[in-house]
Amino acid sequence: MTTPSGPRRRLVPAYLATQGRTAAAGRHSLDRLSILHAAADLPAGLGGEHRQLWELVRPGALTVAEAAAHLRLPVSATVFIAADLAERGALKVRAPIPSAQPVNRDLAERLLSGLRALK
Repeated sequence: MTTPSGPRRRLVPAYLATQGRTAAAGRHSLDRLSILHAAADLPAGLGGEHRQLWELVRPGALTVAEAAAHLRLPVSATVFIAADLAERGALKVRAPIPSAQPVNRDLAERLLSGLRALK
């Protein structure tokens, strides 16, 4: 949303959303392409950005980068919030889908020849 003076700024700085931490809590290794899914109900005692992130991924999956854009937070801050939720069981985190490897053309041709021979 924009105002006459320009884009709307966040009222709360990103470092306050992470409680000033410099490392994500827990054992989850998250990067910008990690995929987030809502897993369970939101634990009591969490609010603000934690609730917003959980509600954002509840209807379906999003990457950390997509969630950060929706929340208007840096990716690093979103990683911290997602790690908090994953540690409490409210989010499931999945590694990004790896890039496809090129197909071995020789193998594909032999497979096709074998399938044709079955006729």
